[in-house]
Amino acid sequence: MSHVMNTYGRLPVAFERGEGVWLWDTQGKRYLDALAGVAVNAVGHSHPKLVAALREQIGKLIHTSNIYQIAAQEKLADRIVAASGMDKVFFCNSGAEANEAAIKLARYYGHKKGVENPAVVVLEKSFHGRTMATLSATGSRKVQAGFEPLMTGFVRVPFNDLEAVRRVADSNRNVVAILAELVQGEGGVSVCGDGYLKGLREICDAHGWLLMLDEVQTGMARTGKMFAFQHYGVIPDVMSLAKGLGGGVPIGASVARGEAATLFQPGSHGSTFGGNPLACTAALATLDIIESEGLCKNADEIGSRIRANLQRALAETPGLREIRGKGMMIGIELDRPCGDLVKTALEAGLLINVTADNVVRLVPPLVMSASEADQLTNELAPMIRSFLMNTAPATA
Repeated sequence: MSHVMNTYGRLPVAFERGEGVWLWDTQGKRYLDALAGVAVNAVGHSHPKLVAALREQIGKLIHTSNIYQIAAQEKLADRIVAASGMDKVFFCNSGAEANEAAIKLARYYGHKKGVENPAVVVLEKSFHGRTMATLSATGSRKVQAGFEPLMTGFVRVPFNDLEAVRRVADSNRNVVAILAELVQGEGGVSVCGDGYLKGLREICDAHGWLLMLDEVQTGMARTGKMFAFQHYGVIPDVMSLAKGLGGGVPIGASVARGEAATLFQPGSHGSTFGGNPLACTAALATLDIIESEGLCKNADEIGSRIRANLQRALAETPGLREIRGKGMMIGIELDRPCGDLVKTALEAGLLINVTADNVVRLVPPLVMSASEADQLTNELAPMIRSFLMNTAPATA
């Protein structure tokens, strides 16, 4: 009997080693990893440059405290600011914590403006984490159920709907910010429209709101740019990072610019482990690998290849609704729940994920090669086709 809390519907497999896009379980079976720890293992498994950097750092220093200066943290902040065009970084340990920091920053900003009950606009089908604030901001009743009362101070609108945001701006004087994902990962890998971010920027500027982007899953080259907002030529006021930032080592960051970058002062916010020497060394090595190995370009090219392969292989397949995504963040929407595909793929030595009940999500390591991408689609497409042929569509 396991003494680990039963908080996960775990699959019947345990891994003991990995290399690149491959994992081996405790029985020696090899798997092609198209999930990357849910977009965490951005540079693949056991990348030699990341392993070497971590070994060296562990031999010197793992943790001190934010009571003291941390050279690796300051260097990492410089790198993130240079890559993003933003101004300041707060380091934490996860995406939920990065979003918590953003929400606290928005409330602090509102109070500084004299708003007694500051509110944040959030989107339907969003996912921002499982702490009480991020759970309340999340647009999924499934993950909220049983944890009421939820936190107040959030105004929800549909994704990709600028008119809905404008209506809130015209009617609610308590709103001080909007928190948005540009690609909704947990919401089914839904991609925002081309003019959506520009429209949000215009609304925020007109009403004095902070434009806050949750790039926990989309950041760190996942969509073919270092950050997803760079596809649209608009810079946010606040951005949340985590997942791929440390290449597998837990680290999160809340990045800000302008007035938002100067609000927090000593005592406003903090983290015991956030930005410690080990985590920052991991993130610096991950950034080095992304930049030196051209992984933004690779994510764009290999992601396009995967989508094109799947489009060809599944063309006119009854039950297929849409193949969509950006870079190496890909969703295959079916007309029925498809969670069973995860176990089918596992048995065949392929790691995938299903989100929003009926969307196969692919977020492979960014180091995936063209031949590995072809192997992925050559194995996955027949599984999807067979599944659709042998299951009934969802009833209305």
